[in-house]
Amino acid sequence: MAETTNLNIRIDKDLKERAEAVFADMGMSMTTAFNIFVRQTLRQGKIPFEIYADPFYSDSNMRALDNSIKQAGQGKVVVKSMDELEQLADGD
Repeated sequence: MAETTNLNIRIDKDLKERAEAVFADMGMSMTTAFNIFVRQTLRQGKIPFEIYADPFYSDSNMRALDNSIKQAGQGKVVVKSMDELEQLADGD
């Protein structure tokens, strides 16, 4: 058996607990799951899944949200019912 060592990492408590529950459902521990991740990273020579930025937090979206908040603060708000919005979406 290969010699092992300890690795300490910081992780949000809730995130850890949720991950442990998912891994337990799969019949493995957090240690086993992390070892699988590391082995796949080494085997593939890259992170073994796609990583991308959440488009919600893009600069353009943040600017649009800030602008909307400013407009709402200035009372520049249009109120529409759901029926009116659906009619606009349908092009009626």
